[in-house]
Amino acid sequence: MHILFIGDIVGEPGRRAVKELLPKICKKEAIDFVIANGENVAGGSGITPQLAKELFGYGIDVLTTGDHVWKRKEIVEAEEWDGRLLRPANYPRQTPGFGATVVESKAGVSVAVIDLLGRVFMQAVECPFRVAKEEIERVKNKARVIVIDMHAEATSEKIALGWYLDGLVSAIIGTHTHVQTADEKILPGGTAFICDAGMTGPLDSVIGRKKEQVLTRFVTQMPARFEVADNDVQLHGVIVDVDDKTGKAYSIKRIQEKL
Repeated sequence: MHILFIGDIVGEPGRRAVKELLPKICKKEAIDFVIANGENVAGGSGITPQLAKELFGYGIDVLTTGDHVWKRKEIVEAEEWDGRLLRPANYPRQTPGFGATVVESKAGVSVAVIDLLGRVFMQAVECPFRVAKEEIERVKNKARVIVIDMHAEATSEKIALGWYLDGLVSAIIGTHTHVQTADEKILPGGTAFICDAGMTGPLDSVIGRKKEQVLTRFVTQMPARFEVADNDVQLHGVIVDVDDKTGKAYSIKRIQEKL
């Protein structure tokens, strides 16, 4: 089966890119299942239930998030979470929402998706390595195909998780830095890996925000409001081919599509 993972969707430009480009990519690449990181879809930081619903309507099967998931009060106050919208599984157990899910693809194949948050240079959460093993154990009898979004800052932490879980999951896709890396590979045990899938949004920017505002912050060290940029909008991500009978990946390739 062909799985498309879309890198961090940023603001309205990113949502527009998904709306217009996703159908074309799915048709061209015969995509069976779509996962996307959506923690920045609301004005560049956070997500709301309404925006999640909008993205599901564009053809995304599962939305993952990360450290910005709680930036919008609408998601914090949500009485019910859609089971296809995930927050990191290594938040405390009392945290609202779901850290993993199993969703059936269009072809009837069950796909498990696990959302993890890194700890290096980031907030203190439960150990992603330990929680990953727990979640894999919980879903492995429900789905052979298992995909992990490792939302982390440090490439070393992402690579370490790749080696730690090689052969236990179909793919480990890194997110968070908004810069697509060129280290895609199939690990010896059959796990597809890349440090970062990239960003879906305005590339003429500093990781999605207007350059001038970010430069002011760097140069003056004074507080500055960061707004989402709007030029050179692209969709970045990876396509992973997985044997749905064994759960092993046999290819991974990067994609960059311009709006």
